[in-house]
Amino acid sequence: MTVPMRVLVVDDEPPAVDELAYLLGQDPRIASVATCTSATEAIQRLQETEYDAVFLDIQMPALSGLELAGVLGRFRTPPPVVFVTAHDEHAVAAFDLRAVDYVLKPVRADRLAETVSRLVGGSAGAEATAAPDLQIPVELGGVTRFVRRSEITHVEAQGDYARLHTAAGSHLVRTPLTQLEEEWAAVGFARIHRSLLVNLAHVTEVRTDAGRCSVVVNGAPGGVELSVARRHTRQLKDLLARRAGAAR
Repeated sequence: MTVPMRVLVVDDEPPAVDELAYLLGQDPRIASVATCTSATEAIQRLQETEYDAVFLDIQMPALSGLELAGVLGRFRTPPPVVFVTAHDEHAVAAFDLRAVDYVLKPVRADRLAETVSRLVGGSAGAEATAAPDLQIPVELGGVTRFVRRSEITHVEAQGDYARLHTAAGSHLVRTPLTQLEEEWAAVGFARIHRSLLVNLAHVTEVRTDAGRCSVVVNGAPGGVELSVARRHTRQLKDLLARRAGAAR
């Protein structure tokens, strides 16, 4: 996509429109930001003017953001769509509609910059995918073996050590969890609990029960279920949504 871009922001709440328009306007890759507060107005604007991207709220009266995206998908040249919402449960439906990204409110400037990068053709996610697959040395019975980092499903803190879990077993390494979190965040490992990191590439399910969240990783027959602390739940769902979007 060429830059600078012309974008349209659609949200039925004027303060949210103003905030998002302001943040987008600070990005030098954005040439202009148009706004409207209803899906009907957005359709009219899009029939009259060509935009490089549309930022949509999901919860809107009359016609929701998801429904509006479905209408835009039938345009001869559908504009790229980014959903901006306070509701994380619509991520799967959003990416089924070929959304470029799914951003959770309140929107951070750095997160929005990643979205713009994705729109123009570059993203941190693509760089992470290209990162080399490290061989992690582990000791077992006096023998040093090597485990591919990509095969690690999750990492568990054990004091000043960390236990690396794979489908084939687990291995203890003399590295604290905090260090692994810092070094491996760029390649898809995320903190989900004070004592757990999970490899997002191995997450097969996200479960919610009575407000508690857990994830299933494919590290054993039937998978392994891991609890997600409340303070990490929102960030985890955001990361998974972004990963799903990057894979499309």
